[in-house]
Amino acid sequence: FFIYQVIIQGFRSYRDQTIVDPFSSKHNVIVGRNGSGKSNFFYAIQFVLSDEFSHLRPEQRLALLHEGTGPRVISAFVEIIFDNSDNRLPVISVLFLKNDVMNLLESAGFSRSNPYYIVKQGKINQMATAPDSQRLKLLREVAGTRVYDERKEESISLMKETEGKREKINELLKYIEERLHTLEEEKEELAQYQKWDKMRRALEYTIYNQELNETRAKLDELSAKRETSGEKSRQLRDAQQDARDKMEDIERQVRELKTKISAMKEEKEQLSAERQEQIKQRTKLELKAKDLQDELAGNSEQRKRLLKERQKLLEKIEEKQKELAETEPKFNSVKEKEERGIARLAQATQERTDLYAKQGRGSQFTSKEERDKWIKKELKSLDQAINDKKRQIAAIHKDLEDTEANKEKNLEQYNKLDQDLNEVKARVEELDRKYYEVKNKKDELQSERNYLWREENAEQQALAAKREDLEKKQQLLRAATGKAILNGIDSINKVLDHFRRKGINQHVQNGYHGIVMNNFECEPAFYTCVEVTAGNRLFYHIVDSDEVSTKILMEFNKMNLPGEVTFLPLNKLDVRDTAYPETNDAIPMISKLRYNPRFDKAFKHVFGKTLICRSMEVSTQLARAFTMDCITLEGDQVSHRGALTGGYYDTRKSRLELQKDVRKAEEELGELEAKLNENLRRNIENIFLSCSDLMNQMQQIETQQRKFKASRDSILSEMKMLKEKRQQSEKTFMPKQRSLQSLEASLHAMESTRESLKAELGTDLLSQLSLEDQKRVDALNDEIRQLQQENRQLLNERIKLEGIITRVETYLNENLRKRLDQVEQELNELRETEGGTVLTATTSELEAINKRVKDTMARSEDLDNSIDKTEAGIKELQKSMERWKNMEKEHMDAINHDTKELEKMTNRQGMLLKKKEECMKKIRELGSLPQEAFEKYQTLSLKQLFRKLEQCNTELKKYSHVNKKALDQFVNFSEQKEKLIKRQEELDRGYKSIMELMNVLELRKYEAIQLTFKQVSKNFSEVFQKLVPGGKATLVMKKGDVEGSQSQDEGEGSGESERGSGSQSSVPSVDQFTGVGIRVSFTGKQGEMREMQQLSGGQKSLVALALIFAIQKCDPAPFYLFDEIDQALDAQHRKAVSDMIMELAVHAQFITTTFRPELLESADKFYGVKFRNKVSHIDVITAEMAKDFVEDDTTHG
Repeated sequence: FFIYQVIIQGFRSYRDQTIVDPFSSKHNVIVGRNGSGKSNFFYAIQFVLSDEFSHLRPEQRLALLHEGTGPRVISAFVEIIFDNSDNRLPVISVLFLKNDVMNLLESAGFSRSNPYYIVKQGKINQMATAPDSQRLKLLREVAGTRVYDERKEESISLMKETEGKREKINELLKYIEERLHTLEEEKEELAQYQKWDKMRRALEYTIYNQELNETRAKLDELSAKRETSGEKSRQLRDAQQDARDKMEDIERQVRELKTKISAMKEEKEQLSAERQEQIKQRTKLELKAKDLQDELAGNSEQRKRLLKERQKLLEKIEEKQKELAETEPKFNSVKEKEERGIARLAQATQERTDLYAKQGRGSQFTSKEERDKWIKKELKSLDQAINDKKRQIAAIHKDLEDTEANKEKNLEQYNKLDQDLNEVKARVEELDRKYYEVKNKKDELQSERNYLWREENAEQQALAAKREDLEKKQQLLRAATGKAILNGIDSINKVLDHFRRKGINQHVQNGYHGIVMNNFECEPAFYTCVEVTAGNRLFYHIVDSDEVSTKILMEFNKMNLPGEVTFLPLNKLDVRDTAYPETNDAIPMISKLRYNPRFDKAFKHVFGKTLICRSMEVSTQLARAFTMDCITLEGDQVSHRGALTGGYYDTRKSRLELQKDVRKAEEELGELEAKLNENLRRNIENIFLSCSDLMNQMQQIETQQRKFKASRDSILSEMKMLKEKRQQSEKTFMPKQRSLQSLEASLHAMESTRESLKAELGTDLLSQLSLEDQKRVDALNDEIRQLQQENRQLLNERIKLEGIITRVETYLNENLRKRLDQVEQELNELRETEGGTVLTATTSELEAINKRVKDTMARSEDLDNSIDKTEAGIKELQKSMERWKNMEKEHMDAINHDTKELEKMTNRQGMLLKKKEECMKKIRELGSLPQEAFEKYQTLSLKQLFRKLEQCNTELKKYSHVNKKALDQFVNFSEQKEKLIKRQEELDRGYKSIMELMNVLELRKYEAIQLTFKQVSKNFSEVFQKLVPGGKATLVMKKGDVEGSQSQDEGEGSGESERGSGSQSSVPSVDQFTGVGIRVSFTGKQGEMREMQQLSGGQKSLVALALIFAIQKCDPAPFYLFDEIDQALDAQHRKAVSDMIMELAVHAQFITTTFRPELLESADKFYGVKFRNKVSHIDVITAEMAKDFVEDDTTHG
């Protein structure tokens, strides 16, 4: 057993946590400079092990904390780890207080009486200079005489206490002797008094006994009456409870009916509102239908008129077209003649002009060449102009051809659009019809939904009534149960809900099974006894295991929830099978409970040791015989320990009955909610979805309608545009044709001019026309005049015909055809088919709304009838309620009357019991009586007894002066005297034992000091001889005489002779010893023996070390700490001390500090202490490093 490791933090110079490398079990040397922290290291170990640190003042504790640079240290600790591999210290896994630990260390060899297992700096010097008395004190501590001194002080205290008691007993004995002498004289008169007093007490006993028997008979009679009255009272209470139950049932029915009436009235109001809305819709539909009928009727007339007008327009158009067809050939013929005449006139005029130009060129040009040059130039210009004319003519031809082609294409497109328009109209009509079909379906579903909403509202009101009823029953249950328990149940549910929401601890959710009360059923007849047996255990929580309960409680506390809970973990319940008695008068309570077999342990734990008995007598017998708890059906209990509990139990407050009602109400509420959710709400949801689907269909149809109507409008617009284009093209066709004719005539003139110029080219230049040319000119003049006249006639005729054609065409296009288009458009807009579809849909919708109005009125009438019937039912129930109230009042009056009678009987019973108690008290006060007193006067009447009693009292008056308690006092004092004498003998024996114990203690203390002195003296001589070879040293015990002056000294063997010479009566005392002296010789010669005062400082230190080693050999410790013990020694003696430590280190651990190399030689492990930045550090070093440090320190020392 030794110090294995030391851990220091914040203690003195050790700021940081310092974990010292494990120590050797033998010799460990610590080296370091002065002030580095070696002594603080020893001080830390002493802080843990020494008692001097147990009661430090605050400032002393503060002084132990590290003070240096950096943050201030606010706490410190020192931890010592011991090596207990030899099992000297019995260790178990239990935490101990410090005193217990010190006692354990003492059992491992750590002696408190030897303070020299730690030798601090200066301790050697202090011991070397100590006086003899100080060494004697040290010897007494080593010998362990403190225990003897403590025992002796206790014995002296006991002896003083015994002396006081002996004195008091002597005083009491003296007083008792005096009183006994006085009482002896009073006994004679007392004998006569006792004779008459005995007779008086016998007579009084007989009188009191007769009164007692009479009172008991009256009490028995009253008990019988009370039992009969109690049975009657129970019957009345049962009848009253039945009446109250009936009243509560009627109240519940009235509430339900009123709720039903309220629901029906609310439904009626809704129906009234719906009917108003329906009537409003019906009126709107009727007006709409009428408008549509009027519109359709008007459309029909208008269509007829438009068709008639269209026919007339077509006839007129045909007539005008016929007229135009007759006029146009004439016009074309005249126009053709006119165009030919104009062309010929232009040609002739051009030819004449050319001839005149030819004549004029004779004077224009001077030579033939000049003329030909001009002609060629003119021909070139004419060729270019002719080509331009031809291109223009070709362009107009192309334009006219394109116009004809566009006209045909326009007609094709127009016909195609007309076909598309008819298809779109058909599609729009189909969508209108489909839209009204879907709308009718939607209206029917909405009507059905309104009906279901009314049904749901009625169910909701019924549900609210059920919920209110449930809350009332739950409130009654809460009132019958403690608030803390109910809070606990609510809190557990919150914890489980928290687990479910988080999706955690599924095994905890599965392992919780609710409270006991919710997990079993039984017949109502057993409710009272079951509830009384279980008590609050009905609200214990059943769980699979303690792990489940722990998890729940941890979350319970974490969430800081209120309430109290008690768990029944099935895995921890130790339930044994119970052997029940076989009798017809009792049954096991658990056999009447129905529960899940998996909870068998829980129910056996609560109900397993309880019997239901027929009566209290049976309960008492079985409880005593079978050590089981018994209970009657009324709830009267008999515990197996003997306690009886019972009385009236109000079954109206039965928690099981209330729980049954709550559970039933919860089931009914659940059924109503399920019905509401499964039927009504599901149907409403389905209808809502269907309505949404139909609304979507209507929206889709409306979208398609808008799409097709937009397409129809687009087609109509496009057709109108095509028609306008066609008309515009026809307007530009005739001007283009006339322009073409003009261009062709101009082209012929140019070509004629070109031919004339070409003919003139190369001819002779003449100043006059040739005869042939002149003739040609004349002929042309005649022709021109004739052509001009013909053309004027043709022009007049053409203008006339053209006016007719223009007038007819204008009438056709601007009047007849335009009006025909308008008529056609109006006919298209009438949409007779669409109007019929809307009317059909409106009529259908009107029929549906009429049906709904009729159904609503019928339902409203049904509701009126139901309300009347229900109100009549409420009146009947209220009449019944009054009857039951009267019955309940009658029962209550009867109960009150019985209660008053019972109170009277109770008062009378109380008086009788009081009288009975008085009689029994008087009998007890009579004291002990002779046997004859119980029988001698039994035959006498009360009158005779009172006469004899009067005679006795007269005789007793004669002895009124007699000390009536003389005999009792004499006997009492005699008994006290005997007890005091025995007590005096016991105290004498105790006093003698204490004296013997004190002598034994003194002798043992003397022997312990003598033995210790011998061992220490012997060890001292041996150790000194080893430290100083050839030297000699002895210890001397110094004594003093009676006056205190010093007598002869004694050495090693003198104590034995002293003890042997003493007699048995004279016990040697340790007080004769005054000190322990030391005599040494460093040369070994007897004549050179010297006292301590005669030695040098180094010699004194060596002697002190020898004494310390001697004490340690006498009382060895498991480890030693020496702080610079070799400081004052020379090298030779340091070597001797080192050898001694090496020898002792075989059986004990040494931790030393030194500045000298000699101690290093015997060391097994070395540690160096360094001081850096005001902080100490201790580390393992090698032997060489330790020697270098010591040598360096010695060199610089």
